[in-house]
Amino acid sequence: MPVTRTAPVDLESLYAPLSSTGPDTAVSVILKLRGETCDIDCLYCFEKRKESPGGARINAAQVHRLGSIFSGRPLSIELHGGEPLTAGRERIAEILDALATQPNVIRVSLQTNGLQLDDTWLDLFERHCPELEIGISLDGDALGNSWRVGYDGRPTYPRVVEALELLGRREHRVGVICAVTPYVLGRASEVMEHLASFPAVTAISLVPCFDAAVTRSTTVAGSRTPTSRALQRRAIGPTGPAWAVTPRQYADFVLEATHHWVAGGLFRRVKLEPAASVIRRLRGLRTRSCHFSDLKCDHILTLYPNDRLGSCDELPWPQAGLAALGNLHTEADVAGAQDSSRLLQQARSLVTKCATCDYRDTCGAGCPAVRLRFAAAGDEDAYCDHRIRLIDGVAALLAQPDLPPGASCSRLRWRPVRPNDMHHVSAFLARWDDPDAPRPPARLQVSVHGNINTVGLPGVHEADDLDPHHPQWHEGIEPGVRPVVDALTTSWNAVTYDSCQGHAYDGVPEAEPRFLSVGILPRDRAEYARTAARLCRAASRAESSLPRECSLVLGRSELTCRTTGQVYPTLDLHLVPAADTAPAEYFEDLAQAVHVLTEALAEAASAPPSTPCACGGEQ
Repeated sequence: MPVTRTAPVDLESLYAPLSSTGPDTAVSVILKLRGETCDIDCLYCFEKRKESPGGARINAAQVHRLGSIFSGRPLSIELHGGEPLTAGRERIAEILDALATQPNVIRVSLQTNGLQLDDTWLDLFERHCPELEIGISLDGDALGNSWRVGYDGRPTYPRVVEALELLGRREHRVGVICAVTPYVLGRASEVMEHLASFPAVTAISLVPCFDAAVTRSTTVAGSRTPTSRALQRRAIGPTGPAWAVTPRQYADFVLEATHHWVAGGLFRRVKLEPAASVIRRLRGLRTRSCHFSDLKCDHILTLYPNDRLGSCDELPWPQAGLAALGNLHTEADVAGAQDSSRLLQQARSLVTKCATCDYRDTCGAGCPAVRLRFAAAGDEDAYCDHRIRLIDGVAALLAQPDLPPGASCSRLRWRPVRPNDMHHVSAFLARWDDPDAPRPPARLQVSVHGNINTVGLPGVHEADDLDPHHPQWHEGIEPGVRPVVDALTTSWNAVTYDSCQGHAYDGVPEAEPRFLSVGILPRDRAEYARTAARLCRAASRAESSLPRECSLVLGRSELTCRTTGQVYPTLDLHLVPAADTAPAEYFEDLAQAVHVLTEALAEAASAPPSTPCACGGEQ
């Protein structure tokens, strides 16, 4: 079945401006009810580093103003801080009532440190906003929460545990935001089990402390320095703060946590981010996470008590400010302010490099706010590399759940083939191994542009009708790729579901060249693991002998059964032009590359099935 990868038609598919989306697309608005004002003083708090004016409170009139500006589209509201509950019960009730009168408000959530939560607060929420979603900030166990302290420097962890236990007794379901710092590294299983032990917790979001660029402590108003700020000052050294992690450390922690989430069965009752968003994107589905979506900074706004409306709160302030709320009358005014924002222009420009990335459809270009910080430090590649590691690691885990954490092959990368489906996959696999199964004649369309195998229906070109037992099997495989297919199906006893010898399409200016590829459909997970390791060993043998114009790429993908909807993990082999190589040069040396690859496949087949991956899983 010939397949082609689909590419975005423009950069809006990675970063959608507000003006490009219609009335069915929600805008998220973060209400900083008290600015950075908070009743505790976490050492890593990014909000206090903005040094925004505190003390004031957002009021109901501002909420109504927001509803008027965005009357034509849904609004998702998050009550945030600082600590939003410092606004007091009367003001929170007023805000919730104002939101309830806005017909376009589709979701209201509250992010709190949990210290003030009690029965009175929960009663208020149930009266004024029964559907309120509550998020609690808790960095795992007591050790993980070492950076979350009061102004007196004492830990807040015991009081948050009391809040979670209360929420459980009241049968509330909450999400937990867990900051990944050095205090949780290497302890992913322990942290996951601890957070999941609270009956109230049904979602866990792992967020990184990418704060290596922080060089000074937060300023203090007044002459007296709280103990917490003294602790913060001591934690910041010449290489950055002690709470910071690298992108690689964060990716490894998330993968370890995801492995435990899957292997321990926690996925049945707890949602884990960013793992859930990666899985949805691997499946070609959308996600609400802006880090994996095109709805980025233009669809996330932040309102402060002093009437400042800006973009996402993760962007630096005051650069992220757009306008005073009172000066905005329509959504078009907001979109105009966004178009004029130099910071948002820089954020949008970052996705340009994503247009040619193999991971663009899965990664979704990541978080512009974080990428801006890495780009300023000249280290944006580190951010992209950790995203790739996350995607490859989760894809490997889905295909091989028994794989130890961190052991996924570094040569096998997620390279989705879309569209990639078959009429009835299980029937195809059964027929492949049954020499006595009926095999009706196939109609073969053979041309210089490729062989298309059909089942005889006009306009239907299937590739699941031929197997090595079929009389027309040899005729249906293109001669240029036949040695590779024969090595895989004969020496490896593998099932191939797709193959292409590559086509230059000379004389067809509108057609892009296609390069040699073979798709492998493992029968089960055990065969998938053996085949993946063999492919890695074959690639290790071949890479030094391949013509310099050709590069061997190993990919993980998925094949969907149109009859049952089931998704089958696949392994794909590609011979592609090496970097800076023209297609014409590639095709000149392709036959030699096929010879080298075929010999490497034969050598890899002779190794015992238990022989490990050649790269050792290191990336």
